[in-house]
Amino acid sequence: MTLLRLPSSAAPTPARTRIRTRRRRAGRRPRILIAVTALFFALLYLPIAVVTLFSFNARKSLTVFDGFSLRWYRAFLQDDVLISSLGTSLRISLVAMAGSVVLGVALALGLVRCRTRLGSLAGLIMLVPLITPEIVTGVASMLLFKGLGVTLSTGTVMLSEITFSISYVTVILRSRVAALNPEVEEAAMDLGATRWQALRLVTLPALLPAVLAGAVLVFALVFDDFVLAYFTTGVDPQPLSVRIYSAIRFGVQPTINAVGTLMLAGSIALIALALFIPRLFGRRGGLDILSGE
Repeated sequence: MTLLRLPSSAAPTPARTRIRTRRRRAGRRPRILIAVTALFFALLYLPIAVVTLFSFNARKSLTVFDGFSLRWYRAFLQDDVLISSLGTSLRISLVAMAGSVVLGVALALGLVRCRTRLGSLAGLIMLVPLITPEIVTGVASMLLFKGLGVTLSTGTVMLSEITFSISYVTVILRSRVAALNPEVEEAAMDLGATRWQALRLVTLPALLPAVLAGAVLVFALVFDDFVLAYFTTGVDPQPLSVRIYSAIRFGVQPTINAVGTLMLAGSIALIALALFIPRLFGRRGGLDILSGE
């Protein structure tokens, strides 16, 4: 009986066996990392899920769920105080969005096109609000208004939110402005356009996706902001976030769960819209800082 021998190249060697073993181990996902990731998401999203669930509770209870109902959403719509605070938050967000976009576009253009040391210094100063704790900004804004003798009101909240939001718009637009070809604007001026016309007809349309994305992001951030609004708002009317805080100091009501769920849904929709706008225009550079692209 003749035995067939495999070629030496086909026979597994100790080196190949070790390589295959290492590849199998590398392909396996460590169980401890999976457990830590699951624990992280549970701690992060489980309280939000509980708030959302009990906003549909048929009973006035925060511990026992007794069927689905929309009674607390109807109670919110019938609460004149909360509706007034909602309108105040919307006005503050719209004004802050418009002001921060106008100033942010101008600042982004200036920082990119200014090649001096002063421009570099201004770019570093622009990043300070992003790394400064918001409570420090809130206290500083309150002391500034008090020192100037300005009464805290909705107007002071708007001014503070605009100042705080300019940096976000500038960071989003700065990369987009740097990617623009300056020769296109120069060609428009060679054809007879003034510098303002070239900016309005050539540069701003190219920046439109990033501008819209930044505007939506600022609206979401300002609408949900609590710390800055708390330190700079007056007695009445108060933004919705401050009104919710004032209400839960005397006990959490199911209506607050409904308001929080609506605010969460609105914020998610706005952030998704901000991420989708640049792709809707077929361009990039809007929120690459958030999407990691």
